[in-house]
Order: sequence, then structure tokens, then C-alpha cells
Amino acid sequence: MIDEVQLLLDRYWRWLQDETGLRQVGDWVEITTPYLDRHNDCLQIYAKPHDGGFLLTDDGYTVEDLEQSGCTLDSTRRKALLRTTLNGFGVRIDGTTNALEVRTSADDFALRKHNLLQAILAVNDLFYAASSSGSSLFHEDVVTWLDDSDVRYTPNVTFTGKSGYGHRFDFVIPKSRVRPERVLRAINRPSRDTAQAMTFAWIDTREVRISESRAYAILNDSDLSVTPQVLDAMRNYDVTPILWSHREDALEVLAA
Repeated sequence: MIDEVQLLLDRYWRWLQDETGLRQVGDWVEITTPYLDRHNDCLQIYAKPHDGGFLLTDDGYTVEDLEQSGCTLDSTRRKALLRTTLNGFGVRIDGTTNALEVRTSADDFALRKHNLLQAILAVNDLFYAASSSGSSLFHEDVVTWLDDSDVRYTPNVTFTGKSGYGHRFDFVIPKSRVRPERVLRAINRPSRDTAQAMTFAWIDTREVRISESRAYAILNDSDLSVTPQVLDAMRNYDVTPILWSHREDALEVLAA
């Protein structure tokens, strides 16, 4: 099992390295990554020397793109959710530019870059409204369903994986007399990238979790169907997908 997990991690790192490009832009280095945003464009972040280390930023793209798409972050609840999500990755938001930023030393550069990219992906998915009106967020819908169904959980938990990288899960349901620990992510826009991010997070952390811990992904299929490739990718790495339209079928597993 250890050799298999190590092979999967090695493949992931090679893919990430091979598909990453660099370009000098004034004082900054533009880093183009293989991760895709909602428009299927590669995510880009920027780095420059700062106070003996480096400053990494998305240049305000994430929040600006959401707001231009009609998803405002001006309510108290959404601001708190944004702050909690960013805190889980150690990322701050600039109060003037709305840029997502991290400061890092040379030794921690790879880890902090990883955290910034995962924060961008999480915020992008979390705040992309589940309905075209923008009145509801999928994460809010999942929280309401769990609460109404009397599912006990701890929200926004970060585990450090075998690689030393941190991975945030939206909910952790503690072990009971009949069920093991369960970790969950609510994925608003299931895709190759979000499936890969979830499976990598689970592969990297399951070896250091308690015995028999299980992973689940709650997938929003309200507007678009989830492709078989996404479902198979998760199942192949022991992540159980739960379609939102069939969520009641999984309630016994989560509530027990």
C-alpha cells in the first residue's frame, strides 16, 4: 500500500512540475499552473522577492472574477465564510485590492504556493453560486441539510498529509460505535481538477489518519450532471461520491 501511494504522489508531482510555466513580468514572475478555473483557463499566480522572502499573490483575480460573475461577497455570512476558508490555508486577503496573498521564505516556498493555489480553488468553488440568481451557495445548502438531518460534524478541518502539505476538508464527522471517522468535501462544480484535488488530499492524508477513516465528496448535480470520469476517479482512490440529488440515500452512513 505504501509503495502504491508513493507512486501516485510521484505521478502527481511530475504532472504539476511538467505543466507549470514561468514568465518574467516586470518585478514579478508569473507562474502558470495546470489547475483550471471556472472558465477552463489555467490559474496564474505571481511571485516577487519581499522582506528577505517572497510574496505570492493572485493579483485580485479570484474575488474580482466572482464578483463580475454576479457572486457578491458583501454579506456578513459570506465574509465570515471567506475568512474561515482562507484561514484554513494560511492565506490573507488584501483589504484594498482583494488580492489573495501569502508571504513565505525560500524554504517554505513550495508549501505556501500549494496553499495559495488550493485556497484559490476552494474559494472559486465555494462562492460560485449554486443558482443563477446568486441567492444561495452550495456550501450553505450542504450545511443546512446536515444540520436539519442531525448530522454531527466539525467544520473546516485541516490535516497535514504524508507530504507535509496541509489539506482542508469542509466537514469531519467523528467516529461512532458503528461508523469510522468520515471526512467530507462539498464540491460545487465537480470536474477533473476538483476530483483530482480531492483524491490527492485523501491519498496524502489517509496514511496518517486513524484506522478505517473514510472520505466522501458531496457533488452538486443540480444544474449539470456529473460525468462518469469524475465519479470513477474518486471511487478508484477510495473517495465515495455522493450526488446532491441522491443525498438522502447517504444519510444513514453520515448520521450514524
